[in-house]
Amino acid sequence: MTAAVPALVRPGRLRPGDRVAVVAPCGPVAEDRLLAGLGHLREWGLDPVVAPHVLDTHPLGHLAGADRDRARDLTEAYADPSVAAVLCARGGYGAQRMVDLVDWAAVRAAGPKPFVGFSDVTVLHEAFARRAGFATLHGPMTATASFLDEPAARESLRAALLAPETVRALGRGRALVPGRAEGVTLGGCASLLAAELGTPHARPSAAGGLLLLEDVGEEPYRLDRVLTQLLRSGWLDGVAGIALGSWAECGPYEEVRALLADRLGGLGVPVVEELGFGHGPGALTVPLGVPAVLDADAGTLAPAAPDPDGTGPHGAGR
Repeated sequence: MTAAVPALVRPGRLRPGDRVAVVAPCGPVAEDRLLAGLGHLREWGLDPVVAPHVLDTHPLGHLAGADRDRARDLTEAYADPSVAAVLCARGGYGAQRMVDLVDWAAVRAAGPKPFVGFSDVTVLHEAFARRAGFATLHGPMTATASFLDEPAARESLRAALLAPETVRALGRGRALVPGRAEGVTLGGCASLLAAELGTPHARPSAAGGLLLLEDVGEEPYRLDRVLTQLLRSGWLDGVAGIALGSWAECGPYEEVRALLADRLGGLGVPVVEELGFGHGPGALTVPLGVPAVLDADAGTLAPAAPDPDGTGPHGAGR
């Protein structure tokens, strides 16, 4: 089967003094947490700026302001030539409401820059892949607990942004289904991937790719529904391998593990569990859109061929 997951253009590393923009494309942001996160970015030698509508609220309560304002913030931050990277403040919900309002032509014209987030931001990772052709980073967000309270999560993101050549492993877990596979990474929050099916710019298939899956707050029967939807739609047909992260607040892990084995074991591809990315402790940063190797027998996900300058085979250094 022809691979449906091409390698994407990778941005170069950040350097001390670089300006980075913080945006809020999803849920409302607590100002005290945002300020604390900005402090950590400054400790790295970066110059963070906050998009105009990050602290906005919406009458519905679960959005960081109006859809058009959130989309405009993302477009303008990414298109600003003085901005070297765009980081999301938090997830929650809202990316689906604003993703089609982003000026993707302006994003493409700006060229590749690091873009960081996870959870609801999965929608935007898929959009960057499909509409711009740029690799992104599935990693902790500036005003969230994983970034503020977990040094290991911060260090994983810092290395991915400022010293990507030092990243030799993207995660270490254990085999759920044995084997070894190579492919380009994609994925994120399982429920958001299922929700993307049928939308105008949705990825038609994960064929040939290494699929990352994680989620939060979904009971096993709801995870069953999400995974079954991905299976029934044919979206998982031909996937090369599956990397599983955390399943925080999804019930006893023994039940979740049994469900994952039941739904994914029949695909006949390597599956590695507990790789450390997602909503759980540690929240490792994993690049999406890059060639990687999944070795279930060793329990590892690793870059296929990291370059000395950290840009990968499809990007240019800064």
